[in-house]
Amino acid sequence: MSKTIRLDEDVYEGLTERKRDDETYSEAVERLIGGRSVLGLAGILSDEEAEELEEVLDEVDERDAEDDEALVEEFG
Repeated sequence: MSKTIRLDEDVYEGLTERKRDDETYSEAVERLIGGRSVLGLAGILSDEEAEELEEVLDEVDERDAEDDEALVEEFG
């Protein structure tokens, strides 16, 4: 299922600038807002698996933040 939304031109341009070449606009929005909640995995993962997943997600978030900072330094 999909929905249509309206964006101001400047918001659309900002999204387009942040969208990676290999992702759709939906994927870009999902990444930028923090993705889907891992709460949906409650009861599926062991405590150890959940901790490992949390560590991986934290590392990904950190790399994204570093990428953003590098872009700001380069183009800002």
